[in-house]
Amino acid sequence: MINDKPKLCYRFVKNDMTSDHDGKTKWEIGKWNKAEGKLKCYKNGLHASLTPLQSLNNIYGNKWFIAEYRGKISKDGNKFCASEMRLIKEIPIIVIKRFALFCAKDCLKNYEKKYTNDNRVSECIRITELYLDGKATMEELSAAWSAAWSAAWSAARSAVWSAARSAESAAWSAARSAESAAESAWSAARSAVWSAESAAEKRQEKELKRLIKEYVK
Repeated sequence: MINDKPKLCYRFVKNDMTSDHDGKTKWEIGKWNKAEGKLKCYKNGLHASLTPLQSLNNIYGNKWFIAEYRGKISKDGNKFCASEMRLIKEIPIIVIKRFALFCAKDCLKNYEKKYTNDNRVSECIRITELYLDGKATMEELSAAWSAAWSAAWSAARSAVWSAARSAESAAWSAARSAESAAESAWSAARSAVWSAESAAEKRQEKELKRLIKEYVK
């Protein structure tokens, strides 16, 4: 398949603006990279995902970008590779944090149906949102996260594990990323995606696109 007109996609690169395990592919915003030879996903080509939600299941690096691709392409599931690709704009880490928080809120009702008298997860979500708005301290967030983690483990054998895990991930995203840069937030967001019910995927995709539009200028 050949695509002559550039189309949007999403991909991650490493902190040093390289990709691939050997670090040979170097990226510059606005500059087209080209892959030589026969394209094959996971083997040869410039890889990316067609949607931001799919991209969160293909995280290889700490810097997330809106990109464009053109030329020959080869697809495999929710990932593809192209013969030509360039980075357009970086997506800031706050998008990942806000998205993890959205996933936690979206799953909360499932948890509360089972544990009507347990407010540890909802409190964790509330403190996380305050923290992201600059209205709560790291100490308050850490305490709320610890409580939510305990709630998540106590629910681990039940059908609501995903709700507890997602809520815990949102706080973990905000708290840990403040200490260890982007890696913690990426991991938390991926946990939120994996733990969500399939019926929530459309809501997640819509919210993720909204957040990107809001924070990418």
